[in-house]
Amino acid sequence: MPMKKEIEQLIICGGCNAKIGPGNLGNILADLPKSQDEKLLVGFDATDDAAVIKLTDELAVIQTLDFFPTMVTDPYLFGKIAAANAMSDVYAMGGDVLSALNIVAFPEEKELQVLKEILRGGAEKVQEAGGILAGGHSIHDRSVKYGLSVTGTIHPNNIYKNNTCQEGDHLILTKPLGVSIITIGYSAGAITKEGFAKATKSMETLNKYAMAIIRKYPITSCTDVTGFGLAGHLHEMLHDNFSAEIYSEKLPFFEEAYEGAKAFLFTAGGQRNRNFMEKKMAFYVDDLGIEELLYDPQTSGGLLVSIPAKEAKKLEEELKSANILAKDFGVVTKKRQQKSWFIKKKIVRLV
Repeated sequence: MPMKKEIEQLIICGGCNAKIGPGNLGNILADLPKSQDEKLLVGFDATDDAAVIKLTDELAVIQTLDFFPTMVTDPYLFGKIAAANAMSDVYAMGGDVLSALNIVAFPEEKELQVLKEILRGGAEKVQEAGGILAGGHSIHDRSVKYGLSVTGTIHPNNIYKNNTCQEGDHLILTKPLGVSIITIGYSAGAITKEGFAKATKSMETLNKYAMAIIRKYPITSCTDVTGFGLAGHLHEMLHDNFSAEIYSEKLPFFEEAYEGAKAFLFTAGGQRNRNFMEKKMAFYVDDLGIEELLYDPQTSGGLLVSIPAKEAKKLEEELKSANILAKDFGVVTKKRQQKSWFIKKKIVRLV
C-alpha cells in the first residue's frame, strides 16, 4: 500500500500577533467619513468587535471579517484556529453565527493540498458553530493567510457593546492568556509540546460555549481579547470613563507562557501593545511575566465581560462547571486621573 504523502508544513509568523497596533489603527480611522444611517446600530466610529445593522424590529445582522498569517505549522490546525478567531466577534456581540465566506491568500508555487487542509479545518469549525459556509475569495500572495467574513444574527435589543461597563463591576475572562508567547516560544524550541498543545486547544475552542452561559446573566459589556492583549481590550472597555484594578494572582494564564515571559520570550505584537499601553498602567507587583501576559496578543482569545459584583461568582462557577477556564480577576473603579501608589500589593491598575 503506498504511503500517504506528508502534507507540507507552514511557517510561524502571525496570528493576531500580526495585527496593526491600537495607536496606529486609531489614528488611521479617526478621519475617515462615518456612515449616518439609523439602521447602523454599531459601526467603526466605536471600537466594538463587529458592525451591527438593523433589518427589522426583531432582527439585526452582525458583520465581521478576520484573517491573518500562520501561527502554527499544521495547515488543518491553522484553519480551525483562524475560523474560530473570525467567528469570535459574533459571539462577543452576543449573537449567533449564520454564515461565513472564506478569505484566502496563497503562494502560487505552494502545494494545493496545504490549502485544502486549511479549508477543511475552517469548514469544520463553521459547521461546529452551526453556520453555513457559502463560498469565498482567494488570491495569490507571497505568504499564506486565511480567515473568514462572518455574518451573525441578533435581536437589536440584545447587543453587547464593549464599552458600557459600570463602576463596581467585576471582570471575568474565559480563556487563559499567553498563546502568542507559547507559539513563538514553541517555534524556537523553548516551550514543550505539551504546553503548545494546551495553547492550540484553547485557540481552536469556539467562544460559542462560553457565550451560551454568559447570556443567562446581566452582564454590562463584552468583548473578545485578541490582538491588543488583555490590557488593550480592557482599556477599550473602560472607554476613558473608568479605571480598573487587576489582581495578578487571579489572572488566568498558561504557566508555560508565564515562565517563558520571565525568560524574555517576547513577541513583536506584545511590544507594540506595551508601547501603546504602559503609560496607562500602574504595576504594584514587580513581575515581568505578568506584565508581558497583559500585553500579549491573543489569537482566538477568550471573552472579557463586566458584570455586577453580586452576579460574578455565580457566572464564574457556572463557566468552570462547563470546563471553561474562566476567572474573576479584577474590578472596575471610578476614574483616576493620575497613578496612585497607595495600593495593596499584587494589583495592576489601568487608569
